[in-house]
Amino acid sequence: MKVVVVGAGIVGAACAFHAAAAGLDVTVLDRGPVGAGTTSRGEGNILLSDKEPGPELELARLSRDLWDEAGEELGPETVELEAKGGLVVASTSEALGALHAFAARQAGAGVRTQAVERVGELEPHIAPGLPGGVHYPQDAQVQPVLAAAALLRAAVRHGARTHTGEAAAAVTGAGGRITGVRTADGTVLPADAVVNAAGTWGGEVGRRLGAPVEILPRRGFVLVTEPLPPMIRHKVYSADYVANVASSDEGLETSCVVEGTRAGTILIGASRERVGFDTAMNPAVVATLAAQACRLFPFLRGVHLIRAYRGFRPYCPDHLPVIGPDPRVPGVVHACGHEGAGIGLAPGTGALVTAQLLGRPWRGADPAAHTGLLPDRFLTTGGVPK
Repeated sequence: MKVVVVGAGIVGAACAFHAAAAGLDVTVLDRGPVGAGTTSRGEGNILLSDKEPGPELELARLSRDLWDEAGEELGPETVELEAKGGLVVASTSEALGALHAFAARQAGAGVRTQAVERVGELEPHIAPGLPGGVHYPQDAQVQPVLAAAALLRAAVRHGARTHTGEAAAAVTGAGGRITGVRTADGTVLPADAVVNAAGTWGGEVGRRLGAPVEILPRRGFVLVTEPLPPMIRHKVYSADYVANVASSDEGLETSCVVEGTRAGTILIGASRERVGFDTAMNPAVVATLAAQACRLFPFLRGVHLIRAYRGFRPYCPDHLPVIGPDPRVPGVVHACGHEGAGIGLAPGTGALVTAQLLGRPWRGADPAAHTGLLPDRFLTTGGVPK
């Protein structure tokens, strides 16, 4: 089977890696360097802690296991894979009660959770007086661009090829089945299947393939401090982060997320706003995120910021990724719409797409177990997007 994967971000790289490992003939198509889009604008989160029980959490649990496998194959130091764990903290007793209820639902779905009364024992530099939190030992972090590049190199070792260019249109044959992808320069890449792993541009790529999906950009900022000695042990975030992720509001939302990196810098997020593809710097958002981080970790008041970057998360209206064959165009398979969870969900997505292409389970991914992520959930019986 000839497969063209459109997108060389973390999700596309994972799809190429698993498909090539399964023996499929894979070509990866991207208009730019590996990981140059949303992948390069993220923190590298591999999280179970922020997901409600349901389709996304099941994919996250699969991905967490596959990240460990990928780390063994690629080398954990190569991709900076670190099983640091997550700490979600509440600022009020009411918020703590809601957090404990949320964690109990997750525990019922197989997530390891641990209630923490004295959060200072896990994070000595955290603000005093917080009523408590929940520790998630399975949360981890990876350097996303290094990981995408390593996955793509591994795919090439399994026989995959890369092609630079922009997907312009699908080439279809009898019965409307896809037979290839025409690039902007006129090159036709033969394909029995095309995987739409174009991230924030997945909606546009889907349209060009004749299978549009509603993927919208959601802008986010991340702040980076000067390098420091190790000060923060876990990924630490406030309990309202989960509500902000699940919100459909168009306006600005911020919630405190703080974590260290191997290089010693501290990453501070997270903001979300729907402003199209507006790349403008917004100093007010930077100031808000910095103030929230300083309230959570007071020592940050004396630390310099060295930069702030922003990017676009591929947002889907129901906050779930779109993964699976499109019923309107035989041969088109979507793997996009992961919003801010694409890094963590990439290995599971790659394994699931490969299982769908093979028509059988692959690396623990069973297509029958992930039907809640299929693109037909957005289609009426007549095949028209809702």
